[in-house]
Amino acid sequence: MTAMSSALRAWRAVEHRWQSWPPAVRQTSRIMILVALLALGTLIVYVTGGTRYAYPYLMLIPVLLAGAWYTWRGSLLVALMAGLLMAAMPLTVASGEAQATLNWVIRLCLYLAIGAFAGVLFERLRQSHLNLERAARTDPRAGLPNEIALEADLSRWLKAPPRLDGRSTGVILVRIEDISEIVEALGADACDDLVLAIDRRLARLGPNLLGCYRVSGAELALLLWPVGLDELNRIAARVVELGEDNLVALGVPLRAQLVLGSALHKSPDDTPGGLVREARIAMLAATEKQRSYCHFQPAFARRGVQNVKLIAQVRRSLAKGEFELHYQPKLRLADGEVTGFEGLIRWRDAQGNLIPPGMFMPKVENTTLIAPVTRFVATEACRFAMRQEKRVSINFSVRNLMDDALLEELGEHVRQSGMEPSRLEVEITESALVHDLFAAKRALERIRSCGIRVSIDDFGTGFSSFEYLRHLPLTGLKIDRAFVEGLEHDRRARKLMACLIDVGHALDLEVTAEGVETQEQHRLLQEMGCDQAQGFLYAKALPAEEVLAWQRERERSSLGSSHSASADSRHK
Repeated sequence: MTAMSSALRAWRAVEHRWQSWPPAVRQTSRIMILVALLALGTLIVYVTGGTRYAYPYLMLIPVLLAGAWYTWRGSLLVALMAGLLMAAMPLTVASGEAQATLNWVIRLCLYLAIGAFAGVLFERLRQSHLNLERAARTDPRAGLPNEIALEADLSRWLKAPPRLDGRSTGVILVRIEDISEIVEALGADACDDLVLAIDRRLARLGPNLLGCYRVSGAELALLLWPVGLDELNRIAARVVELGEDNLVALGVPLRAQLVLGSALHKSPDDTPGGLVREARIAMLAATEKQRSYCHFQPAFARRGVQNVKLIAQVRRSLAKGEFELHYQPKLRLADGEVTGFEGLIRWRDAQGNLIPPGMFMPKVENTTLIAPVTRFVATEACRFAMRQEKRVSINFSVRNLMDDALLEELGEHVRQSGMEPSRLEVEITESALVHDLFAAKRALERIRSCGIRVSIDDFGTGFSSFEYLRHLPLTGLKIDRAFVEGLEHDRRARKLMACLIDVGHALDLEVTAEGVETQEQHRLLQEMGCDQAQGFLYAKALPAEEVLAWQRERERSSLGSSHSASADSRHK
């Protein structure tokens, strides 16, 4: 088995080297091989004594080989030559006895019949191979070349000699961002029709475009040569403009939201897969930056690797218990009493340093890791709520809202802990609600049915429509810190803040302002009737023991102030 595998690898290596030769050299070599085999066969027949013996069958070797290389035309020609050579050969060389005419005619006919059959068979096999290869290189739905064809063509162009002007091969990856909406509305056929419509438009890009390939259901790849960076950027801008035009799919005019990423061949070590990967990384960077187009930069790849490593590290750290919950107090503005805490996740690395949540949570929220992370947060928050009498709030992402199992576990966990459900509050951002308002409403109703409070977080920076507030089972509203900044200096900011507070109160919601950092902001919010506030003015997020110590110290100070005020009143 090992010997057969080695022989197969050796044969493939020879075949690969043969295919790398120029066509003219291969053609000449084939002709020389056929001539040499005919001559060698004739010589063997002569040396072995003539056509009386079985050696004339050796002449079928070049006939079959010609059929494999040139199909039936080549095999018939070589069969005719082999038959005539054997016809001129004596029956017995030693005596010089000639062949009977019928003998060599029958042999000639036999050669021709075998040659014709072999030629037709090889032609069928070749055509079948070409059909299979064409099918493998073609997208079956749209009929466009696919990723296999792109890799083969790109491999050929990457081997092209460098140009004096420095221009080289470029790849632009085009993604239809809103393809899911189109498929949902019109079906998969509309997607294929839209891809073909875009392909027809892309034909206008000019002679630099070598081909357009469909590499996935929603992605097209453009192969360009010769191009420089400036040309690549101009072509990408034209592609974005094409998406702005009305495109017709199944008779319906559509506007496609296109996102592009490009890469340019610069190094001799570039591979087709590597160049496409760079273009895809640039396209993902454009999506992340909410742009229509990005050209590849090495920093994009480094960040991608860092993200992958970070997610893997989060998974391990979660198992090792390296995450912890810190708590930031919320104060009632009317009397300064602590009314609750917001639980905020922190990651302490092996060196004991805290990694800010902004470094890992945005990535975690886009993966299935958000479920175990949120379970950890909910468990720690409930445990902390049982240690003191104040309310504890935690944050939910859009993935959490759509996770039925997590919602069920949350309610079950609260019931098993024996705590008052209203002492736990879930904060949801507006962006999580707008993702699917109907599903979000159903999820919030499940949470409220357990007695858990629900508040809108970062209000005013997301969907910002007051209409949806009427239909959601909310208990609170947290105004984003962006509206708190500059309150003491900007009259318009104060009016806007007062309006947001009034909206919350009109809907019977508890209004909280976050990001309070100055005493003047505290005073203004108090005058406007805001219910609660949190921010660095009062305390930053602290570990459980530290925040409880802070609370006790604040209560002692408050009690001391009250006693002092009472004594002063009696003295008067």
